[in-house]
Amino acid sequence: MRSRGNIVKKLLCCGAKSFASDSDADAVPEGHVRVNVGKDIVCRFDLEANYLNHPLFENLLRLSEEEFGYSYDGALRIACEIDVFQYLVHLLKTSNPSAHYMELPDLISKFYSANARHLPSQ
Repeated sequence: MRSRGNIVKKLLCCGAKSFASDSDADAVPEGHVRVNVGKDIVCRFDLEANYLNHPLFENLLRLSEEEFGYSYDGALRIACEIDVFQYLVHLLKTSNPSAHYMELPDLISKFYSANARHLPSQ
């Protein structure tokens, strides 16, 4: 069963908190690219465009191409769990040097092992 906080986080991430006008919500900041992340639940992010050159993002884009193909409308689609995507962005924003030497499977493994410590035992 999902925790209430996790569901609220997903709703807020997916735009439920938007009080801006539609024209403001559609504007992508300069130097950013809009990406839709997720498979089942899709959330929209405005990502710094230079992150797309990082090897981990290149791997995500290859996986996404396998999942969705090249044909889609609107924002770039990334086939990745939202929490893993946010973890990757966090590593890059903090200039964590480990992100530059990590392979995608290592990132995913590290994410789940770090979060396993915070999950309530069942």
